[in-house]
Amino acid sequence: MSTQSSYQQRRKPASEFESRDSYLENELSIMNFRRWRLHLPFRDFGIELEDLVPALAATIGKVVMVTAMAAAFASQFGLSAEFVAENVRYELLIAGVLFAVVFSALLNPNTNLAGTHGPMIPLIPLIAAAGGHPLALGIMVGVFGLLLSFSKGGSKLVTLSGEGVRGGLLIYLGAVGLIGQIGKLELWSEGIGMGFVSFGVIFATVVIYAYLARVQKRWLAIPLCSLLAGVVAYAMGTPFEFVTEPGLPPMSPTFWWGETTGWQLGWPDLNHFIAVIPFAILAVAMWSPDFLGHRVFQELNYPKKAKGVLMNVDDTMTVCSIRQIVGSILGGGNLASSWGTYMIPAAIAKRPIPGGALLTGVMCVLAAVLGYPMDLAMWEPVLRVALLVGVFLPLLEAGMQMVRDNQSAQSAGVCIFSCAFVNPVFGWALTMLLDNMGLIGDKKRSASLSFADRVVIPLIAFIVCVGSLALVGQLPGIPAIL
Repeated sequence: MSTQSSYQQRRKPASEFESRDSYLENELSIMNFRRWRLHLPFRDFGIELEDLVPALAATIGKVVMVTAMAAAFASQFGLSAEFVAENVRYELLIAGVLFAVVFSALLNPNTNLAGTHGPMIPLIPLIAAAGGHPLALGIMVGVFGLLLSFSKGGSKLVTLSGEGVRGGLLIYLGAVGLIGQIGKLELWSEGIGMGFVSFGVIFATVVIYAYLARVQKRWLAIPLCSLLAGVVAYAMGTPFEFVTEPGLPPMSPTFWWGETTGWQLGWPDLNHFIAVIPFAILAVAMWSPDFLGHRVFQELNYPKKAKGVLMNVDDTMTVCSIRQIVGSILGGGNLASSWGTYMIPAAIAKRPIPGGALLTGVMCVLAAVLGYPMDLAMWEPVLRVALLVGVFLPLLEAGMQMVRDNQSAQSAGVCIFSCAFVNPVFGWALTMLLDNMGLIGDKKRSASLSFADRVVIPLIAFIVCVGSLALVGQLPGIPAIL
C-alpha cells in the first residue's frame, strides 16, 4: 500500500473522535512521510485550523529575527534603515517560497523550516572586525553544515545527549530568554516615558497564558497573547503607526552584491572566506543543541507511535545548509538554523510540519508584499510577548519535564552552570562529555555505550566547540586567538 493511499484510507473525520486531541493524535499516527519525495496536501497530509498558529508565530518570529540580524550587519557596514527593511522583505520571500513551501512542505516534511540563527547576532561585530564578508560567511556556514549533515553527525550528537543534558539546556535557554525579553520590554516602555505599560502587558499575558494552560489550549498562546499585548499597550496610550508601504524588494543578486548598491561590498575574495572560517565552524557547532531542543518538543507532545512525522535532524541540517548558500548568493543577510518559532508551537498544537509550512510560506509572502504586517510584528509589545509565550516559556516548561530524577537533575544542574559560565554551546558540549563518561548523571547509561559514543565523539565535539569559541574570543578572560 502506498503512503498516499495509506493516509487517505486511514484518516477519519474529527466527528468520530471523543476529543480534538484524539483526532490530532490519530492524524500524527497515520502519517508516514518519505525522504525527498513529492508530498501533496490532502493526499499525504491535512491542513487544520491548528496549523494557523505555528504559521503566524513563525511569520512574527521571522520578521523579528531577520530584522535584528540585518540591522546588526547594517550598523557594521554603515547601511541605512531602508536597506534593512528591503533585505527583510527579500528574506521573507526566500524563506517562504523557496524553503518553507518547496522543501519542508512538499519535498521532505520531516525537515523543520530553515529559520534564523539568533545566537550569531551578537557575533556580527566581531565578524565585521575580522574582515568577514556576509556572502563568504553564508557560503562557509552552508558548506560546513552539509559536511555535518552528510556524515550524520547531527543526529548522532542528538542521540548522545542524555535527558539531563537536554533538560538543563532547555531550562537555561528558556529562563535566560524569558528574563531577557521582559527586560527589553521594560527598557522600551521606560524609553517612551510609559514604564507602566510593560507591567500591564506582562500581567495580562501571565493571566491569559495561565488560563490557556489550565484548559490545555496553550497552542493558542501566541495569537491570543500577542493580540492582547497589542490591545493593552494601545489602550494604555502607547503610540503606534504603520510606516512600511506595500511593494517588492530588488530581486537581482547583482544589485545586492554591487559595489554601490545593496550591501555596497562587492563580491568576496579569498581573504574574506579565510576570515570567516572560525565563525562558520562556531555557527554550525551551535546547530546541534538548537536542533535537539526542537525535536524534543515533538517527542514530548506527539503520541509515541507518531514516528513517521518526527523531525529528521540530518535532513534539516541539509536544508538549512542549502538555504544558507542559496539565500546568501541571492543577497539575503540571514544566517540559518532550525526555525524555533515554528517548531515549538507546532509541536504543542500536535501538528506535523508540512501543513503549517505551507501556511507559513503564504504568510511570509503576504507580509513581505503588503509591508504593514511587518510593522505590527515588530511592534515591541507584540514581538516580545510572541517570543515569551511562543519560545521561551515552552522551552522552560519542556526542560523541567525532562528532569525526572536525581541523576538527570545532576546533569541538568551542571549543564545550566556551564551554560551560564560561557554560553549554551560550551555548556552542552562539556555536560554531554561528562554525562557520557559517567562522571555525572546515569552511570548505567554510560556503561551501556561503546567507547566511541562514551568518549571519542563527545570529546571531539567538545574540542571543536571550545576551539571555535577560543578562536573568536568567546571564552571568558581569554583573548581571541585570531
